[in-house]
Amino acid sequence: MINQYKFEDEPELRDLFITVDDPESHITAIETFITYRVVTKTSRGEFDSSEYEVRRRYQDFLWLKSRLEEAHPTLIIPPLPEKFIMKGMVERFSDEFIETRRKALHKFLNRIAEHPTLTFNEDFKIFLTAQTWELSSHKKQGPGLFSRMGQTVRAVASSVRGGGVKNRPDMFTDINDYMETFNQKINLLDKISQRIYKEERGYYCEMKEYGPIHTLWCASEEDLVDSLKGVASCIDKCCKATENRMAGLSENLLPVLHEYVLYSEILTGVLKRRDQIQAELDSKVDALSNKKAEKDLLTEEIGNLEDKVECANNALKADWDRWKQNMQHDMKTAFLNVAENNIHYYEQCLATWESFLTSQTVDLHLGEDSEDKP
Repeated sequence: MINQYKFEDEPELRDLFITVDDPESHITAIETFITYRVVTKTSRGEFDSSEYEVRRRYQDFLWLKSRLEEAHPTLIIPPLPEKFIMKGMVERFSDEFIETRRKALHKFLNRIAEHPTLTFNEDFKIFLTAQTWELSSHKKQGPGLFSRMGQTVRAVASSVRGGGVKNRPDMFTDINDYMETFNQKINLLDKISQRIYKEERGYYCEMKEYGPIHTLWCASEEDLVDSLKGVASCIDKCCKATENRMAGLSENLLPVLHEYVLYSEILTGVLKRRDQIQAELDSKVDALSNKKAEKDLLTEEIGNLEDKVECANNALKADWDRWKQNMQHDMKTAFLNVAENNIHYYEQCLATWESFLTSQTVDLHLGEDSEDKP
């Protein structure tokens, strides 16, 4: 059994460790897809073994996410990478695409593992432990919670879209307002960062062509051979520095911003589902005042709905605080990484050109001194 490990910033011991790695391509007559190895190590008593190794494809991750949403409609379920993430920026099934997705899937499972409620979900356990045929069999079982929702809730849900909830607590009104602003800003940041990346790629491609021109130029300018070769070398070094900066953007900033674009959509959905429960409670309270004959039945339903609303509120409050803390940490880390990469990039390029210019100045002075000698 693996030892439990306590992080400095975590009050509880971790007892579940998950790694997503080893992507593998599969080509059939019908489709081409990638599977990933999911390795789980745990010391929990509800697991039959301390270590599991299974292979999962993207569709299996989608199934897990939908099951978690069905079982916990008022919790913030981590987002999955979109099926064609960064479309137009990397090719599907390229090494860069596969690695970007692998990291996102790894983060997805570990966010679930670190969540105090989601980590004990039975479907999550099955996802981590079941062999492929066992998982396929389990996926064919009956519909989830959302499919079993009553018509009343669905009718109320449609009415909620048309107007506000009468008795929504102020806290959730504030969260709704916060998310509207957050959604606008994070989407704008996402678009700007992708545009910066594309412009950087265009600059990089042009610079790759610019360097060899100076090398070819040497053949027709004998007196400038050393200088032209020096310029070509500087351009080559700056080109490599630009490539490293692009890698930093694609690894550290773009995925984080896009993840929180998806989070904003998820949170909007969670808030709507909380409002649906609140709206159903409000409708029953209104019905109670108009239907005396069904008073006992409605009173019981109202009591159950009050409990349901309270559970939803408490679950979302805890998840909101946790999500906001994680979001602020992730954003701070991402932008600090970008700032550090930019500083390193400009220092590297500046040092490259300063070194070259210094060498040219020294050569010029030496040439002048030699001409002054009798």
